[in-house]
Amino acid sequence: MKIIKNYINGTFIDAENGGFIDNVEPATGQVYAKIPQSGSADVEKAVIAAKEAYTIWSNMPKEDRSSIMMKVARGIENRMEEFVHAESRDNGKPLKLAAHVDIPRAVSNFEFFATGILHFSSESHYMEGVGVNYTLRKPIGIVGCISPWNLPLYLFTWKIAPALAAGNCVIAKPSEITPMTAYLLSEVCKEAGMPDGVLNIVHGYGHEVGDAMVRHKDIKAISFTGGTQTGKTIASIAAPMFKKLSLELGGKNPNIIFADCDFDDMLSTTMRSSFANQGQICLCGSRIFIERPIYEKFRNAFVEKVKNAKVSYPEDPQAHLGAVVSEAHMNKVLSYVELAKEEGGTVLTGGERVILPAPYQNGFYLAPTVIEGLSFDCRVNQEEIFGPVVTIMPFDTEEEVIAMANSTEYGLSATVWTSNLKRAHRMADQLQSGIVWLNSWLVRDLRTPFGGMKASGVGREGGWEALRFFTEAKNVFIKQ
Repeated sequence: MKIIKNYINGTFIDAENGGFIDNVEPATGQVYAKIPQSGSADVEKAVIAAKEAYTIWSNMPKEDRSSIMMKVARGIENRMEEFVHAESRDNGKPLKLAAHVDIPRAVSNFEFFATGILHFSSESHYMEGVGVNYTLRKPIGIVGCISPWNLPLYLFTWKIAPALAAGNCVIAKPSEITPMTAYLLSEVCKEAGMPDGVLNIVHGYGHEVGDAMVRHKDIKAISFTGGTQTGKTIASIAAPMFKKLSLELGGKNPNIIFADCDFDDMLSTTMRSSFANQGQICLCGSRIFIERPIYEKFRNAFVEKVKNAKVSYPEDPQAHLGAVVSEAHMNKVLSYVELAKEEGGTVLTGGERVILPAPYQNGFYLAPTVIEGLSFDCRVNQEEIFGPVVTIMPFDTEEEVIAMANSTEYGLSATVWTSNLKRAHRMADQLQSGIVWLNSWLVRDLRTPFGGMKASGVGREGGWEALRFFTEAKNVFIKQ
């Protein structure tokens, strides 16, 4: 039984109250680790440590901060196999996904912002005959980073790395469902020589640790990725305290397929965009709109591919899908399949739990599911399911599909498949999404802004946007 510790002021310690939370392995349904059930007292300890470290870290030459962060990147690389297995076991995803996406991206996050801070520049504005304005960018101070369970280390480092690069000290809370790689990261940071108190990782429930972080007067900014309802709660607490907020929330993303697309490329990519990480990626295209002339061709080919997608334990090299993250989440996804039937939908494939042989018979496995016959504005097509469930719907005109695609409260991402360049640009312009992929999906350049519109979030992450968020701008005027 692995016992995870908090990482506060450079030391590995239990929660102040001595409590623990069971950490369940999704592939087997069995408890395999314990994590601290921390609370406000532990957050207070972390804040005190961060205050003491802030003067050292914020005044450290950026070249030195960059060097330490690069050592963290190398430290993850040196323990790559350990991180990959930990991520897969903690989350239930196939081992090959953790090896090719999650952990390499965490390394890239540290590398990108460690080098990016060396090139981060401010502005000056000359006023003829009057003087010069120049802009300073200073770290905020102590910031809070709260990350989700679907891409645990990937998104954890996506927040922590720019905050640290900019000179802030960080209080970070990983999901209590997937804490293992965050714990390993704390070991790497210690080994890399990061000063004590610069990064503090506090484990526990969102309503205890997360709430204490959001309410703490000395934590000046919150970067959160997770559900829209939780984002609303965070905003209601933090906004009156005038904290800076970056909220990356839910999605109900459209995948729009025109008849003139490259069919084979579209089909293979749509398999990934529908079911990667068991559909547990905020960018997955869960609403698939197909132009009517190729609707039947697509439906038949897609359903056949989905039926052949292997659901298996994470270490199986042939696995297309692993386990979803928890029993509660599995039951939530299955409840939406039942709702789809009530709303008049037809399940073309999937829609049930998959039982594997021992020792995985109690794991949380779901068959990838395709549903047709639903209206675009039913609950299943409006609410985020966040699992291996997609709906397919035909359309006739650009105007019709734009209206259907934009009908939800979300606006995170969209995918459009067409060989018509003018149409591609028209669609990208009219879709209410923070990210639009044309003839592709999940191609990410770390320099570009990342985030959504409407209920999908507030602010942008990535590139200079992240470094701007984690700094305060100060204008200085010099009279000529």
